[in-house]
Amino acid sequence: MDKYLINGGKVLSGEIEISGSKNASLPLLFASILSDEKITINNVPDLKDIQTCCSLLEVLGVSVIREGSTIHLCGKELNSYEAPYELVSTMRASVLVMGPLLARIGKAKVSLPGGCSLGARPINLHLDFFRTLGAKVNLIHGYVEIECGNMNGTDYHFDQKTVTGTMNALFLAVLTPGTTIMHNCALEPEVVELCLLLKSMGANIRGEGSETIIVQGVSILHGTEYRVIPDRIECGTIMIAAAITYGKIRLKSCNPKHMTALMRKLITAGVDIEYDHEGRTISIDAKNKYNGTSISTQPYPGFPTDLQAQYMALMSLANGTTIITENIFENRFMHVSELKRMGANLIIQGNTVVVTGVEYLSGAKVMATDIRAGAGLILAALRAKGETEISRIYHVERGYEHIEKKLSSLGASIRRVIE
Repeated sequence: MDKYLINGGKVLSGEIEISGSKNASLPLLFASILSDEKITINNVPDLKDIQTCCSLLEVLGVSVIREGSTIHLCGKELNSYEAPYELVSTMRASVLVMGPLLARIGKAKVSLPGGCSLGARPINLHLDFFRTLGAKVNLIHGYVEIECGNMNGTDYHFDQKTVTGTMNALFLAVLTPGTTIMHNCALEPEVVELCLLLKSMGANIRGEGSETIIVQGVSILHGTEYRVIPDRIECGTIMIAAAITYGKIRLKSCNPKHMTALMRKLITAGVDIEYDHEGRTISIDAKNKYNGTSISTQPYPGFPTDLQAQYMALMSLANGTTIITENIFENRFMHVSELKRMGANLIIQGNTVVVTGVEYLSGAKVMATDIRAGAGLILAALRAKGETEISRIYHVERGYEHIEKKLSSLGASIRRVIE
């Protein structure tokens, strides 16, 4: 099992380019199912989840050709409506094939994603939307089998905000006759990007970026070329890496507008930040000891749950006490026990963690339990005294493109060990 070996205490400095967003790339790639024309997606990161997505598309009959960070797709030969367990079980975003398959060929058979280390993350909101539009849904032998009936646009209100639920609804609505009005939609930039891609394919969508999205169904979508937005979670992780090491880093090819919640908290904690919207850069200068600043994770534009573990690592070394409240996933504190192995003073109380800052962390053998938990351990290791060994790094590499190379370029002592 491969692992990272990190020797802490290095001050990070320099410039770094932010990769394309994994969470934006996946739905854009799945949109290729909707058309029989060529779609080209640029700035796609080189990640395991992207490879899984491409493999699933190929199983369905979509042509996939990768050239560096560009992926060319064509759904002309789409010949299957079944997403098998072997692929869906390795990447929960695979459920995003449901909407496009229903829209394009009228039926879908997709393995239930099951649970994971972050909790159940049910797809009931997806299925409820499909039923409301007129689809028939059955759960048989671990698979969701969906078939379109007399489909018509509808007025629908999501019971709670759901990113993938909003995306699956968009996929189906764009090719469903009539007008579909969706309320309480997710506001995440990745949802906006999907809307913009679909509009570039000929979809009639209004209201992207707001809680109400209106879709007028069209009969056909055509090909397009689109560029993936910067990865805001990688950007935030590197920003916190600068803060935790008292470093000075300039991040390029990022979108400061997407980072407002994190920047506000870091500035309050005492970290100097400058940003340039036009130049798409953020500069972090963390010369001084920072203060504990509490957070509560919320859907966008609130503080992202995907940065909670990294922020906890930072606050474990801050002055004073910090309260971290997790409102998105019911089981996203699995990194707490690993950080405590490194000397962090953390107490779980329901969906909150009380963090009392310590003077230093110590290197230890720890284990990544999910993508962002692994990133949090990497950040803690960058400041810890001695060597930290992080195992199960395949989790991290599902969401971060060559993270050890990027951190090394900034002065970190990190190497990937293949066993």
